[in-house]
Formats: sequence, structure tokens, C-alpha cells
Amino acid sequence: MTTESEPGQGPTDPVLQVLVSERRQVISVAYRLLGSLADAEDVVQETYARWYAMTPEQQEAIDVPGAWLTKVAGRICLDLLKSARSRRERYVGEWIPEPLPGGTEWISGSSGGAADDPAERVSLDESITMAFLVVLDSMTPAERVAFVLHDVFRYSFVDVAEIVGRTPGACRQLASSARRRLHTSRAPAGPAAQQAGIVRKFRQAWEAKDIDALVGLLDPDATVIADGGGLVSTVLRPVEGSEQIARYIVALAERVPGLTVLERVVNGRPGLVAQRDGVTVTVAAFHVEGDRITRIWTVRNPDKLGPWRGAQSLS
Repeated sequence: MTTESEPGQGPTDPVLQVLVSERRQVISVAYRLLGSLADAEDVVQETYARWYAMTPEQQEAIDVPGAWLTKVAGRICLDLLKSARSRRERYVGEWIPEPLPGGTEWISGSSGGAADDPAERVSLDESITMAFLVVLDSMTPAERVAFVLHDVFRYSFVDVAEIVGRTPGACRQLASSARRRLHTSRAPAGPAAQQAGIVRKFRQAWEAKDIDALVGLLDPDATVIADGGGLVSTVLRPVEGSEQIARYIVALAERVPGLTVLERVVNGRPGLVAQRDGVTVTVAAFHVEGDRITRIWTVRNPDKLGPWRGAQSLS
């Protein structure tokens, strides 16, 4: 990757190279902390603005620029998470994280440290699934930051403490509490190929308006959570039960003719994208356990579909 050189800097300036290479790390961390790619990009812009606002002497005093960028981004995310609760209380309908196109991740991990116990580690692929992000959204801001930075990105609790503003021991307790919350709420998903096959059958049954086939693919206690927001109408409460869901989505297909339903990777898992006249209007993420669908999250808020209007992958 080539970049234009800054005044006084050559194209091979090592600090500039670090700043460029660390951008993917920073946005990767921020997306998991905020559940919004748009907000994550804003955090990246603010983080880099703070770097360039410093004098050359202040920049030179920073031993590891990449670690500094992550620390600043983490603090900005923590402040945003604290203010997000009041905003979401005013949100119309259920809040769902912003869906992410593509199936591969940006980075391979952090060089900032390692989780103390391999059992505590979470793969990067797993940490972008909709099911995972929804559980993260139920955590307190401090729990979420401590857990994501330590268990996902392998930062030490000493490093996390500098971001959260608590002692390393307190951060360890925060991550432990978040881990228990995650283990209580999360059920393991089936193999990717099996998930893809079930989602494909779901699409086919939906297009055929086959209620019986849909019921057979849904867990009896399945739930659909819809996020409209903005000026888009939405279902204010989750739809529960396989038959109720089947009838709901068939009625939806009848009310909105002319949709093209495509199979796409949504947050690293098989999902569906509905388009009208080539424009994405709905993104659906699925959680499959065994041979049944247990959760469907559908996002229709146009503010959350920006990445789906262009390239279908961020990899």
C-alpha cells in the first residue's frame, strides 16, 4: 500500500507506516466495541485527528504509536458507550448492531499481549457474529471494553486498566463478569456449511410462500427481531414462535412484491439480503443450532445499510 508523504516525511517514514497499518486494527476494535461501522469510522477519524494535533516532540515521545492509537480509540469508544444508552432508549423499536458485509476479517490479532488463559480467548471471526454482538450490547460499557480488549484482542489487564480507568484487578473482574454473561446467553452454532444449507432452504421456502416448510426450518421457540429506525416502519416487539414467524414473513413478502433475495455473508455467517431495484433494503442475520433456525435479526434502518450499498465485502 502506498501513501502520499506528509511534509517533512519520506514515503518510507516508519511512524507513518505504523499509522497506516494500524488503521485496520483501530477500526476493528471500535466496531466490536460499538456495534456500528459508521461510529467506528468516526472514532478512527477522531483518534488520528488527536495524533496529528500533537507537536512533533509529543509524537516522538510515544514509544509505540499503534498502542497509543488503540488506547485513545478505546477511551473514545468508552465515552460513546456511556452516552449510547440514553440514545437507544429513544430508538424506535429494537436496537440491533449494524450488519457487516463480508466473511473475512481485517486483521489477525493484537500484538499488545495475550489472554491469560486459552479458554478465555475468542476468535476474531466469532466476535463479529450478530449473536455475539447482541450479547456484547447487553454488557455495561466497562465490561464490554475490558472483555473485548482482553479476550478478543489479547491486551493485558494492565493495558486495559489504562483505558478503562480502573485497576488491573478490577478490569479482570469486569472481563470475568462479561464472560459469564456471554456463556449464559450464547448457544453454539452449527458448522458453516450446514448453516448455509438451512438459510438457503429458508430463502427458497420464503420465495415459495411455503408456510409448512418455513415452520420445519424454524425452532418452535424461534425469535425474529426487526430493526427499522429512522423513517422506516418496523415491528416494535419480537415475533416469537415458528408458526407466527412463518406467517409473518410470508405476509411481508405479499405486502412488498418485487424483492430480490440474495444469499450473502452477514457478520461472518450465512445470511440474506433483500434488494428492490438493485438497492439493499433489508439485511437478515441468522443463528442456527443443529438443523433449526433459532434467531433472525433483520435490519432495515437505511442509516445502518450504508456498507451494503457498495462493495459486498470489507476484506
